Amino acid sequence: MVLFDIEIDATKNLLPKNGVVNYHGKLLNQNEANQYLESLLNNIAWRNDEAIIFGKKIITKRKVAWYGEKPFEYTYSKTTKLALPWTKELLELKTKVEQKTGETFNSCLLNLYHNGNEGMAWHSDGEKDLKKNGAIASLSFGAERKFAFKHKETKEKVTLVLEHGSLLVMKGTTQTNWLHRLPPTKLIHSPRINLTFRTIEEHTIH
Repeated sequence: MVLFDIEIDATKNLLPKNGVVNYHGKLLNQNEANQYLESLLNNIAWRNDEAIIFGKKIITKRKVAWYGEKPFEYTYSKTTKLALPWTKELLELKTKVEQKTGETFNSCLLNLYHNGNEGMAWHSDGEKDLKKNGAIASLSFGAERKFAFKHKETKEKVTLVLEHGSLLVMKGTTQTNWLHRLPPTKLIHSPRINLTFRTIEEHTIH
């Protein structure tokens, strides 16, 4: 039984160079995190993600949802999503994240991984709709999963485990210089939900 959580230094940069990643550890206690996990599983408009790869439409097992303060368009993997209006829970979590980080966000991309077989390949969040070098705050619920970064040129890697109810923030030139991924694992049989709070630039509205 762990009586005390290990002290986490949220000011420490996990990357050796060319970007900033801060891990805040658990933003929510166990009960709060459990309640939000249950609510997000049941109250979010989850859909299978679509991607165009080598000209073919791929439907992922992973499910996604896109929310924001306006019906923002967000294009990645050559498909475009239109943001749904904030839910009560998402606004509550956005406020907690903004208070903790001092950043502001106007949108959130959510991912639902049903088990460890579902993951995310190496990529960076550098879409033109996003604020250049803006912060992206990643809130995790459910199964603890390994998360990895890889430098685009030197191939250096940094890995950590994202805990239930924890917050990770990527900012500065991280997306320009680093890839990140959620590796699949056969050891995990329960779901994980990931919320990535972002800032869409206003000029992308049509």
